[in-house]
Order: sequence, then structure tokens, then C-alpha cells
Amino acid sequence: MADLIPHGLAVHLIGRASTELAQALGISSVPLESADCAIFMVSAKDGIVRADSDTWLLARELYIPSIVVITDLTAENETDFEDMAAIASRILDPVVTPYLVLHRDDATPIALIDLISQQIIDYSTGQIEIRDSDLEHQEVIAEFREEYAEALLAAGDDAFENALLYPALPWIEGSRLGLAEIALYLNRVPLTR
Repeated sequence: MADLIPHGLAVHLIGRASTELAQALGISSVPLESADCAIFMVSAKDGIVRADSDTWLLARELYIPSIVVITDLTAENETDFEDMAAIASRILDPVVTPYLVLHRDDATPIALIDLISQQIIDYSTGQIEIRDSDLEHQEVIAEFREEYAEALLAAGDDAFENALLYPALPWIEGSRLGLAEIALYLNRVPLTR
């Protein structure tokens, strides 16, 4: 994964499971003031702690591009990805969800659906498999897709890079679900610091 992250990118990670994500990405966390990007880990099980929301405010003051990474997405949790993204939007700032999480019949998260391309990114086999979604999926995501497209249009080009648009992305350590998508956003961060 380290070869997918720009060399020299300085990332600040905060929250539960940040050490595990840093290890999975092959990076080390730096202090927020010297970061090119911040990743805020938000647990679907435990929510957002006050100290993390205070750090969020500092990242906003410093105009540091920020990603909200939602963890603890299990079949046992009552709070799912979409619910936790909505909570993050109320506690932090409005976030956008470029992907939605797809589940097995037993509610285990196994794949993502890209709201722009409408492709399914399947993590269920241990390898990333990308395929076209079917009409049923497209109908289910239509409203989410429209909301996301409107948010992108309103925010303008380079809104994420300019710390004005905050994506919420899922991450499951065991299956690596969401890891490649986090890396895609990290690749968009300008190395300016």
C-alpha cells in the first residue's frame, strides 16, 4: 500500500484504530500542525469523542484536507456506515459519502458501491474485484448519488484538496474494505507543507 501513497505526504491520524490504519497504509502519523492531510477515525460502535471534535476544529482553522474514516462496521453493530456518516455530519461538519457499503444477507459488510461510476468494489474474496452494478443497486443508490453529485457541484472543483469538502469512507481492517479508497483520496492531497 505504501507505493500507492505519495512519497513525503504528511498525514495526521487521530482516533481509535489510527495505529492500525497507519500500519495498513504504510505511513506514520505526524503532528496536525505539520500535516498535509488529517484522517479522523470514527467508530460506529463508540462514536466521536470530544477531544477528536476539538482536533477537527483545529484542522478546519488550519485548512487541512480531512477524511473521516468510519470503523467498527460489523454485523453486530446497530449503527451502520450511513448512520455514522450522518452523526459525523452533525458533530463535525457535513461530510459526503462517495461510496456506500454493501452487505451480505447476514449484514456483514463485503463491498462498496461507487456513487459516481455505480461500480461495485467487492472485497469479499480477499482480492478487490470491480464490476458493474445491476439495476436494483442503481435504484437503491439513486437518491444518495443525487445528493453526492449536488454536494460536489456546490463545493466546486478541488474542494477536498482545499479543505472545504470532507469525505466519509469506511474501513474494515480484516478485509481491508475501504483501504484503496482511502489511498485514492490521499493521492489527491497537494504536498504543500
